[in-house]
Amino acid sequence: MKPGATPYLFLLPYLVIFALFWAWPILDSLLLSFQNTRVYPPVWDPGVNWGRILRDAAFWDALRNTLLILVIQVPLMLALATMLALALNSQLLRARGFFRFAFFAPVVVGAVAYSAVFRLLFNPNGAVNAALGLEFNWLFDPVGAMVVIIVALTWRWTGYNAIIILAGLQNIPKELYEAAEIDGASPWQQFWRITLPSLRPVLLFCLVLSIIGTLQLFTEPWLITNGGPGTATTTLGVYLYRQGFQNINFGYASAIAYVITLLALVFSLIQLRMFGREP
Repeated sequence: MKPGATPYLFLLPYLVIFALFWAWPILDSLLLSFQNTRVYPPVWDPGVNWGRILRDAAFWDALRNTLLILVIQVPLMLALATMLALALNSQLLRARGFFRFAFFAPVVVGAVAYSAVFRLLFNPNGAVNAALGLEFNWLFDPVGAMVVIIVALTWRWTGYNAIIILAGLQNIPKELYEAAEIDGASPWQQFWRITLPSLRPVLLFCLVLSIIGTLQLFTEPWLITNGGPGTATTTLGVYLYRQGFQNINFGYASAIAYVITLLALVFSLIQLRMFGREP
């Protein structure tokens, strides 16, 4: 055996597993998207699934709902996460370890458990209506259901992003702030001129991950509102699941999956193009 082949021999088990359980499903899904899987055996018909996407009103409703969540929830969550990270990084805060754990804890809570809690909270007889003095049926109103999904997502992922941003804050050299104080810069000026530019790579990382996660969003709409009422909270992930595993139309579900992938790729490239440059 050639000496140069030894590293590849050690990598071989991983490469075999990678090819079987990652690369092949991706390729097979691409092939399925060009086939009519509603007949047996499936037949090659490139236009049946991709053509349907263009005229499928339910797909466009799901895309609109997903983009609405992305436009409202992601900026809101990142702004809250930045403020939370600044608070957790403050030397004035006592028991910082406890607060960091407390705000990160929602990530490790089971999705089924916290979804059940949100259904109870926003029930017509739940704690939210009791606190606000309302008799509003959040889960059966299109706008109310969307608000519940956005609140649930923000509650779960703000602390997670805050911990990532906190790590970025702790890597900013303290000498920059000391020099700024000597020059008479106010805390607000230090935030805009030092903190925010220094955090740009971290914020970009959080932004790209959040956009990809939102485009794949399935758990909260499925467990809290079941995509309803009607299609008010049906996301691309929920619609993909329904087509693939309820309607048993894997060809159309594969086409939707590739649309999600292309959207994630386009959004990521736009973000990297706009914010990835050095300040």
